Amino acid sequence: MPNEPHRDVQKRFVTSRDNWIMPPRMADLENPQDRLKALQQEHRDLDDVIERLAESVPFDQLRMQRLKKRKLALKDEIARLESQTVPDIIA
Repeated sequence: MPNEPHRDVQKRFVTSRDNWIMPPRMADLENPQDRLKALQQEHRDLDDVIERLAESVPFDQLRMQRLKKRKLALKDEIARLESQTVPDIIA
């Protein structure tokens, strides 16, 4: 089956039960700055998806819960990476 263009976008938000599958290109990012930018982009994308899902009536409550859970996990990962990239300042 040929690779369909919309498949790449869908992969970003595919779930396997309650576990999220990390996009392969993000798993390959070794540079913390690049990984941080990719996580921030995914966090913004999730904002858009959650907003669009909330506008649809009725919306899938379970999907909404999973998206928000993933968004919180991304926020924690972003905070962890940011704390690693910012040098310690001794006052």
